[in-house]
Amino acid sequence: MRDAKTWLMLLLVVLMALPATVLAQSADARREAFQAMPGTTPEFWRDAVEGVSGRTQSNSPGADTLIMVEGERWREIRNQWISPGGAIALGGSLLAITLFYLLVGQVKLENPRTGKKIERWTRWDRTIHWYVAVLFIILGVTGLSILYAKWFLMPILPTSVWAAWMTAAKNIHNYLGPLFAIGVLAMILKWLKHNFFNMTDLKWFLKGGGIVGKAHPSAGYLNGGEKVWYWVIVTVGLTVVVSGLVLDFPNFGQSRETMQLFLIIHAVASLILMAAAFGHIYIGTLGTEGAFEGMKTGYVDESWAKQHHDLWYDAVKKKTGS
Repeated sequence: MRDAKTWLMLLLVVLMALPATVLAQSADARREAFQAMPGTTPEFWRDAVEGVSGRTQSNSPGADTLIMVEGERWREIRNQWISPGGAIALGGSLLAITLFYLLVGQVKLENPRTGKKIERWTRWDRTIHWYVAVLFIILGVTGLSILYAKWFLMPILPTSVWAAWMTAAKNIHNYLGPLFAIGVLAMILKWLKHNFFNMTDLKWFLKGGGIVGKAHPSAGYLNGGEKVWYWVIVTVGLTVVVSGLVLDFPNFGQSRETMQLFLIIHAVASLILMAAAFGHIYIGTLGTEGAFEGMKTGYVDESWAKQHHDLWYDAVKKKTGS
């Protein structure tokens, strides 16, 4: 009887242990099957984090890379270098202009206005200028919103307003960019013949452009400073245009690395152009008496022409015989 009880107890132990053994074997089998699936091993994710390429049915550039390591580097460059550097450049430019205005003031006309007008800018000149200027301001506001607004506007705006503005800013920036490119090219071609440097410009630079001091250096149709601004547009402006077009039309096979590189180029060039444009805007408005009315109406007073562009004034008077 005792032996029968012993065997019965052993049988019960075996029967109770059998499901656990089966379950353990089943769990091991499931674990092995799971680990055999793609994308589940530590090695796979180690490779993914390091940017190792795999295989995919997609033909899109970069589709074979699960995690773009370069994307994190681009984000760091954008947020840790470009954004603060651009803020320093723009803020520094505005600060320098403000200090200059407070210390030096506006360049006034040395002689009273004569009332006699000379055409300085044709209707076509002014059309190109204001076309580019208006687009430049719109693109500047929307571009700065894309770069900086998340730190300044997002915390204070309702989510719906923030989302609507950023969507509008992105679309406006993308669609007006090619129109700005057309204007920049027209401006470059229209004024190229007036913007080659000569010895008169060298003397103009040596005398500080007449902004500081009593003596006002001679200048032709355009002075040295205006020519510098023109070549800034040619170099930096065209960099903004070309990089913007690459970003606007990603359907020509650009890789993610290419887009990231051109985003950096576009941001840096745009910030440089805006910082320089502040100086151009200041000189053409508050900085120089009578300068703005020339681009507004196309005409300047003879006193202004004699003071700022005497060689051009002499050429005009000689041509008209007056």
